[in-house]
Amino acid sequence: MPHESSCMAILARGAGKIVTMAQKKGPTKGSGGKHRNALRGKGPTPKAEDRVYHKAYFAKKHTEKRLRSDPRLAARRRAARFTSDSDDLVVGRNSVLEALRVGVPATTLYMATRIEHDDRTREIVRLAGTHGLNILEADRLEMDRIAHTGNHQGVVLKAQPYQYSSLKELADRAERKAKAMENANDPKSRMLARPLFIALDGVTDPNNLGAVIRSAAAFGANGVILPERRSASVTAAAWKVSAGAAAHMPVARVVNLTKAIEALKERGYYSIGLAGGSDKLVGKTGFETDPLVVVLGSEGKGISRLTREACDAIAQIPMTNMVESLNASVAAGITLYAVDRARREAAE
Repeated sequence: MPHESSCMAILARGAGKIVTMAQKKGPTKGSGGKHRNALRGKGPTPKAEDRVYHKAYFAKKHTEKRLRSDPRLAARRRAARFTSDSDDLVVGRNSVLEALRVGVPATTLYMATRIEHDDRTREIVRLAGTHGLNILEADRLEMDRIAHTGNHQGVVLKAQPYQYSSLKELADRAERKAKAMENANDPKSRMLARPLFIALDGVTDPNNLGAVIRSAAAFGANGVILPERRSASVTAAAWKVSAGAAAHMPVARVVNLTKAIEALKERGYYSIGLAGGSDKLVGKTGFETDPLVVVLGSEGKGISRLTREACDAIAQIPMTNMVESLNASVAAGITLYAVDRARREAAE
């Protein structure tokens, strides 16, 4: 029947359309995929002082403006442009004057504005001009900040960092000097020109270091050897105590003192360590006339075990029982004198 055939055709077309739609349609997505940005959080609520429309924000800005106008903070910012906590400073009129007299290398002299001058400050200004230093004026708050103290008497000297030598440079320089004196007619001069070094193990006082440098220069040593750790550095204080000898006495800093001694032994050096309880005395170990390294320790702990084992001999300074040990600088002076005397006697 025509009507029936037309209905069948319509149903067939509808079924085909349903199959086609079922084949094209993929998996159904949830609403989270469609509205992911809407579900994302906004983060924590900003503090009241960070909201530009809140009264706490205006209070914060007012406080910052008031602090910027504080004279102490302003002085701190100005001083920070010229100095840092790592600078080596000499503070006070007497100390600065002595440092300039002995020739401590420096870059800048700070003086308080409207300072009451006396004979010391006038000489300080004269010496600073002679050495070509920068002379800067600062108010009281700035001077307190630069010196890290209020007891500066209106004068602060900024010293230059000390230029250390390498161990190889020290040894090469000493050996060139000894070789140049080999052809000298005076046997005493040849003997005294033999290399001699002072090595300090655990000496942390810069005043002791300065005194050792001064003794080393007095007895013709070729240099001082320091470990990088647990040791004093050549600061302005050490330079001042050395009475200017640091300008002529090279100092080397090494990573490991024991290895430095062993490296020198490979170049023909001998080493003598100072310690109590030894059966040998300084100046009578038998190594004094050879290229020599004298090793000194701190007054309390002495030389370390590894450093002691690296030494060819251990000697002591004869003392009474009333004193257990000597200051490192005193021990250095006595030992260097004993070595010098032994070399002079051997050359006669």
